[in-house]
Amino acid sequence: MKTTFKSILLTTLGVAGIFTAMLYQSCTQEKCQSIVCAYGGVCRDGACLCPTGYEGYQCETMTRDRFKGVWMVTEDGSISNNVAYAVSVENGVAKNEVIIKSFRNSLTQSVVATVKGDTIYIAQQVVNGNTIEGKGFITKDLFYGKNGLMHVNYYIIDANGNIDNFAWPTYVGGKTSIWNK
Repeated sequence: MKTTFKSILLTTLGVAGIFTAMLYQSCTQEKCQSIVCAYGGVCRDGACLCPTGYEGYQCETMTRDRFKGVWMVTEDGSISNNVAYAVSVENGVAKNEVIIKSFRNSLTQSVVATVKGDTIYIAQQVVNGNTIEGKGFITKDLFYGKNGLMHVNYYIIDANGNIDNFAWPTYVGGKTSIWNK
């Protein structure tokens, strides 16, 4: 009788264990069952993990799209005067890359930048004999809307070694460059 009870008990525990494992597995798979991630995104734990250059609930938005367009720039550097001019931000080669045309209203070559989330990164590069590096972040503006304002900090060193700083932490002086759409 004890052997039969032990058998029944072990069988019951085994069936309960298998049922629990199946229930757990079906619940974890269900989180991603109805989610379709675009552009090669992968669903994990009910959320899409997007590849570089894409964002959104289902990776449906190209990150660089929020940076594209014509921006009105207002800036006052450490050695330059207060000035306003327009730049154009366009698609670059990579999915997370943009090209900035008319940077500083004087450079004939384009500046290359990468974007991630709400941040634009201008890696150190030489453009028209000037060394440039910077970083900016995009924010909501009351007048221009969700992606209508960008604060950009950068520096530029000309061919003579003069440094014009726009609140880049390595150098002294200048104010943050303000970009509005």
